Amino acid sequence: MPETLQPHPKRWTALIFIALAQLMVVLDATVVNIALPSAQHALGISDGNRQWVITAYTLAFGGLLLFGGRVADLWGRKNAFIVGLLGFAAASALGGASVDPAMLFGARALQGVFGALLAPAALSLLAVTFTEPRERAKAFGVYGAIAGAGAAVGLILGGVLTQYLNWRWVLFVNIAFAIVAVIGALVYVHDPVEGRNRNRLDIPGVVLASGGLVALVYGFSSASTDGWTSPITLSMYVAAVVLLAAFVTVERRVAAPLLPLRVVTDRNRGGIYLSLGLAVIGMFGLFLFLTYYLQQVMGYSALKSGFAFLPMVGGMIVGSTQIGARLMLRVRPRLLMGPGFLVAAIGMAILAQIKVDSGYASVLLPGLILMGLGMGTAFMPAMSLATHGVRPQDAGVASAMVNTSQQVGGSIGTALLNTLAASATTAWAKSHIHTAADRKNPLLIAEGAVHGYSVAIYIAMGILLVASALAFTLLNAGVQSGAARTGGEGAEEELAIPVVAH
Repeated sequence: MPETLQPHPKRWTALIFIALAQLMVVLDATVVNIALPSAQHALGISDGNRQWVITAYTLAFGGLLLFGGRVADLWGRKNAFIVGLLGFAAASALGGASVDPAMLFGARALQGVFGALLAPAALSLLAVTFTEPRERAKAFGVYGAIAGAGAAVGLILGGVLTQYLNWRWVLFVNIAFAIVAVIGALVYVHDPVEGRNRNRLDIPGVVLASGGLVALVYGFSSASTDGWTSPITLSMYVAAVVLLAAFVTVERRVAAPLLPLRVVTDRNRGGIYLSLGLAVIGMFGLFLFLTYYLQQVMGYSALKSGFAFLPMVGGMIVGSTQIGARLMLRVRPRLLMGPGFLVAAIGMAILAQIKVDSGYASVLLPGLILMGLGMGTAFMPAMSLATHGVRPQDAGVASAMVNTSQQVGGSIGTALLNTLAASATTAWAKSHIHTAADRKNPLLIAEGAVHGYSVAIYIAMGILLVASALAFTLLNAGVQSGAARTGGEGAEEELAIPVVAH
């Protein structure tokens, strides 16, 4: 970002409203998780389709993030920010008023579309609003802290709204967030015209990438109802491979690619996108299963379920601020990311021991704390290294790719692990439930469901172990503080634009 841009006098007030919008986007993933059992019951959503309440949002969000960033560059960041907020509020109103599963799935996808416009616009607005390196680092730190708290706020707020009002209010509440943020943006947010990048839109790239990702996730989802080798499942996998291969071919040839391939072919950045995406596959699936386990097996209320997740959120904050942030300037990134994912996998191994009568303190608490500590420790150096040494003109797309790998990983994780859990539960039922009385036995039904959750969590643990191995083997960057100063022209600028995860 050019250092000639003059600081805006209302920039610190603007930060409040930009961060509020980011809080809304982050909060929306976890707030819906807590309300999902209630929404499923109210709308008659099948077990095989319930993950689409989460997946429709994360897939649209992740698939369109790069496109949203480019639209903001062309159209104006403030304009994109306001339109994103208004669209997100409208989609939330539609979702809250849903009368059937299709309406809710569509509204969630629409939220993802506008979130993909809103999130990159917010990040780039901060980058052009805070032009002095020290101020910019401080602003992104505040922004990151507020965004990081979104997970905790979502879990608790989702529980409060679901328990004391109803599940629809976890969507309606976004309208209030958006209205306040829009008013603040109109008054305080400034978008300097000279900071824009006016490259042309890569429409073929958007169509191919989004289509390929939708086909991939739909293939995983259809496997739960139609089987892994059914024609629809296999055709979706083939379509995903063809579309994504075509996307790579197009990106090699167009003048202004949606994703310059040099960003992902760098060994360290590619390693981060891959290992981080795999780690998020495991984490998102865990959220879904533990929510159902807590509410339907252990009998927790929605509010109590929200608080039950807080040890993991606390572990993530400690891992990120006290371990990752303190050590990332002293040790190589792979020596934080590899062990971090390994500790998270150990936490998963503990959580996989859940039974119908498991105690919270003996199984869930230690597992959640280790999950949080491990993921928090790994995320901090990953966020920093993802844009380290990148060309100044590629800093935005490198940042967006981190968010894309997380959102797409979340989409695939929710669909894949939900499918595997359902398959494991079905197999268990065939060998344990033989009579009409068995089919009505609540204990047997609960044991079958918990068996499915446990199998899926073990698979998630294996995915985390692969993420750890990739981080150890692919990442070869040195300690970032030393290398950053030798990056040549633009190095200081790259360091001044931290990446914030969603």
